Amino acid sequence: MPTPNALPDTEVQRFAHDLEALTGPLPPGRPIGLAVSGGPDSLALLLLAQAALPGRITVATVDHGLRPEAAAEANMVAGICRQLGTPHAILAPETPLASGGNVQERARLLRYRLLKDWAEASGIALIATAHHRDDVAEGFLMRALRGSGLSGLARMKAIAGLPVPGPDSRGGGPRLVRPLLDWQRAELAVIVEKAGLRPALDPSNTDPRYDRARIRALLGREPALDAGMLARAATYLADADAAVDWMVEQAWRSRVDLSHPGEIRIDSGDLPVEIQRRLAARALMALAATWDGDGLDRMVARLTAGGTATLAGVRASGGPVWRFGIAPPRREHR
Repeated sequence: MPTPNALPDTEVQRFAHDLEALTGPLPPGRPIGLAVSGGPDSLALLLLAQAALPGRITVATVDHGLRPEAAAEANMVAGICRQLGTPHAILAPETPLASGGNVQERARLLRYRLLKDWAEASGIALIATAHHRDDVAEGFLMRALRGSGLSGLARMKAIAGLPVPGPDSRGGGPRLVRPLLDWQRAELAVIVEKAGLRPALDPSNTDPRYDRARIRALLGREPALDAGMLARAATYLADADAAVDWMVEQAWRSRVDLSHPGEIRIDSGDLPVEIQRRLAARALMALAATWDGDGLDRMVARLTAGGTATLAGVRASGGPVWRFGIAPPRREHR
């Protein structure tokens, strides 16, 4: 396998600037992880990061076991990393992921779980992914068609915790960083082509059975659906989402009573519904052993009507003051 061609300094400097704008100066001696599938986007990330941070990166490729070609693609990435002198690991589950159901969402969660375990074992605090501007636009349209609210429509965060369900998702541990959110898919493809590499092509990206493939095809044939403008709209919504988060933090300090052991009381009063929702979600995350985010709207509706609801092992009662506590264990009927 030939060594990839060198990249133009302007592109390397642009990447280094975008990364440092998110992370600040990286501490010496700490590696940064890259998630590289072998597709054009992630190969461009690998080339840019290697040029900007020589000797500072380590790479992982996830093989979900869904496609027979995936093992060869992972080995292809391993070969490129050998040429670059970059450490590489192939991550695979003990049992291959079964097809069927919402396989793409299950694959996404599995991928982040494997990356999290790899990062923690390797002393990696940051994992960079190749999400870019076109991904932002596609995600915006997908979630709009599903009727998502403000947080769902907002641009994906440039730096955030790994989306791994359960208590370990609440802070700490390795974080995701997305330094390519202002880059276009076409720009990244050109980088890979000029480097002389042949990327892997995932057939699911053009398979109309999947939502993202259909949205990508729609954007490709409808010039009026400009990816840049959609991404800009998502950015504005992200700013609004951050403003609501700020208001929720103020409300948590002034309207939440934590003085009763094992109980969280929220003076919901005249608060806007979205503030109520986010306060309730925060209470659930503080008390539940695990919670995947489902069921919140039903619980808030019950509490707003003065009723009670149980979700993820947390029992809540409504009225002017909402009370959240651990639900008592269910009695066994004999």
